[in-house]
Amino acid sequence: MSVGIGYVGIGQMGAGMALRLSRAGFHVIGYDVSQASRDAAAAEGLRVTATLREAVAGRDFVLSSLPNPAIVRDAWLGEGGILAQGPENAVCIDFSTIDAETMEAVGAACVARGLGVVDAPVSGGPNEAVAGKLVLLIGGSDEDVARAKPVLDVIGSVQLRTGPVGTAKTVKLVNNVMSMGNILIAAEAFALGVAGGVEPQALFDALSESGGRSHHFLKRFPNALKANWDPGFKMELGEKDVALAVEFARGLGQPMPAASLVRELMTMALATGYRGRDVVALLDMYQRMGRQASGA
Repeated sequence: MSVGIGYVGIGQMGAGMALRLSRAGFHVIGYDVSQASRDAAAAEGLRVTATLREAVAGRDFVLSSLPNPAIVRDAWLGEGGILAQGPENAVCIDFSTIDAETMEAVGAACVARGLGVVDAPVSGGPNEAVAGKLVLLIGGSDEDVARAKPVLDVIGSVQLRTGPVGTAKTVKLVNNVMSMGNILIAAEAFALGVAGGVEPQALFDALSESGGRSHHFLKRFPNALKANWDPGFKMELGEKDVALAVEFARGLGQPMPAASLVRELMTMALATGYRGRDVVALLDMYQRMGRQASGA
């Protein structure tokens, strides 16, 4: 009998992981509150359902990839949510980028029902998800992580243990603050180079071999050179992640002035038309501001 997986949240990332698992031989049923997301995943060959209960009841694994803490809490802990549907003997894995407190609450509720739980936010985009090339940050007990290994091995080419449930979410927020700050500064600096008269491709080629280069610069700026702002990672998701980190830091009394500024500039991008665009569209925002300032 094939291993059954219920996947809750089949947007871009969730659908990519669900498809990867399905193509690897798991019996996957995907669920999303969005009809459009269900239709898109079904068009790619994923089995989907319009009812949460059908997705999670009787599954060996229940997986989720959801956009923010409030939705995660409601999906797992709410009246009529995942745990209310009565999964038994399952391992529950959440891939969402959320705060540690929310993950710990979900984890405690799973444990109280005798379920395994693994905290596993991911680094990578939809293409890596489908290819099984994601980086997984993994929090959980040795026993639960071992039980989850058949699933994790299919979707994560790199797996990094961080400690108990909740710690992986913290590491992911730290990672995303670093990533968004890097992209923002790279966009600001690149706009300066172009404004100073350097041809964009020549500037990219030079910086790609220089000390200021980074993973995200090399990955995202080729699209920026083509003015391709189609989302690999949406601006609003980046802003959300930085905001979560700033709020987390505030609770710990840990100053984060630079991250707070990154968050405000990303909020400005959202307010000026970049919602739904890739985070590298920050370059377009800076270039547009430069043209306006110069009267061009």
